[in-house]
Amino acid sequence: MVAAAFYDLEGTLVSTNLVHALYFYSKNQQGLWQSAVKTVSTVASIPLFWATDLYSRKVFNDLFFKRYAGESEDRLKFLSKELFEKVLRPNVFPGAKELISKSRSLGLRQVVVTGAIDLMIKDLMEYLEVDDFVANRLEFVNGRATGRLLPPVMASATKAMWIRQYAEREGINLNDSYAYTDSMSDLPMLSVVGHPAVVNPDVRLRATAVHHDWPILDLR
Repeated sequence: MVAAAFYDLEGTLVSTNLVHALYFYSKNQQGLWQSAVKTVSTVASIPLFWATDLYSRKVFNDLFFKRYAGESEDRLKFLSKELFEKVLRPNVFPGAKELISKSRSLGLRQVVVTGAIDLMIKDLMEYLEVDDFVANRLEFVNGRATGRLLPPVMASATKAMWIRQYAEREGINLNDSYAYTDSMSDLPMLSVVGHPAVVNPDVRLRATAVHHDWPILDLR
């Protein structure tokens, strides 16, 4: 059986997060007035996003992705290349590609498991040269986003469940596999592999890593 390296994305391989992408799209509405209004609204909501994410990732997702309601699928796709060039690629951590390259040299399959939106990160996935990725998907009706996500929603325990299903489907040996993340919310993801590691960890995850003697990496 083969093994894999599973990576969280935001905060782990790149310094950006979901809000950076929303802010980019807010600034690039069709019309200066619409752009100004949506940008101000996004900035004003950052404290609320932060508070709800601390409380519950599900509550955060329900609140956050409503901000995409009404957005054109075609326009989101069209702007994704500019998002990659101006926001995502410049914020890839210096050590990210080296980690992936070394991991690949060990014969591990490279897989990203992220709560970001799939159509916004496809160019980034190609740039990082990962083998597979799973991400959240916006629901579209008649070409417009409803503000809801299609299941399964990639967060916390769902990531771990997806990894187990992926491993079973692809013949991946999880005991020989690795997982990398920066957030305590991804503890379930770390728990399903034989070789968990933390990257640029938050305070709680660092303490957990020290307690379990897990590797602590700094890709910055």
